Amino acid sequence: MYSQQLLDHFQNPRNAGELAEAECTATIENPACGDVLQLSLKVDDGQIKEARFKAKGCVAAIACGSALTELVWAKTVEEAKRLNRDDVSAAVGGLPQGSTHAAQLSLDALSMALSHIQQ
Repeated sequence: MYSQQLLDHFQNPRNAGELAEAECTATIENPACGDVLQLSLKVDDGQIKEARFKAKGCVAAIACGSALTELVWAKTVEEAKRLNRDDVSAAVGGLPQGSTHAAQLSLDALSMALSHIQQ
């Protein structure tokens, strides 16, 4: 059902936890399933220097949060804004149809976090 990459992100999440002195933090909840994702970013001169996440939810939600932190690392804010559901899905080796909401949850958290950045 789940790819090896997705299971690896779930069992060994990257960049999990709090981010001290984050420039922006966003918390998103999917009201349909109850998954919650918090994303924190450090941004310097328009570039994402660090990203951390905390998640409560399904296997796919945790894996997508982990993968998203790797996807945004060292990207400019503008590059991060262009990430889409397919990018997140590919980063976890694909998502079953019933789990695509997890990729969207991570992108919604990213969008909200980036909206708090003063440019």
